[in-house]
Amino acid sequence: MFGDFNLFGNTIAMAEKSLDCLWKKQEAINNNLANVDTPGYKRKQVSFEETFRKRLIAADKENSGTNFKEAISGTNYKVYTRDDSARVDENNVNADVENTEMTRTWLHYNYLLQSVTSDIKVLQTAIKGQ
Repeated sequence: MFGDFNLFGNTIAMAEKSLDCLWKKQEAINNNLANVDTPGYKRKQVSFEETFRKRLIAADKENSGTNFKEAISGTNYKVYTRDDSARVDENNVNADVENTEMTRTWLHYNYLLQSVTSDIKVLQTAIKGQ
C-alpha cells in the first residue's frame, strides 16, 4: 500500500550497516590484543568509514532514494594487514594503540545504539499520542 515508505528514511539502514562494520572492527581489535605476544602476527585493521562516506556522497549527487539504499547496502568493510614491524619477533601489534581503538570503536558503537533507540522512542511516543 505504501510502497517504499519508511518513517526513518535511511537512518536505521545506515545505523545498521555502521553497527555491523563496527562490530567487525571490534572483533579485529580483540584478535589483535589476543595475539599481542604471538611471534610473526600481523595486526588486522577494518576500514569502512571512508568507502561509506564516498558512496553516500555519490548517491546524494544523484539525488535518488533508491541510490541511497544501494549505497548503504552495498558498502562493506575491508580487512587488511600491514607488514611493517619494529619488533624482533616481527609482531606489529601495539597494545596501547589497540586499547585506544577499542575504546573509540566502543564509544562509536554505543552512540549509534543510543541514536537508534532515541528514534524508536520518538516513534513510540507518536503512536501512543503522548
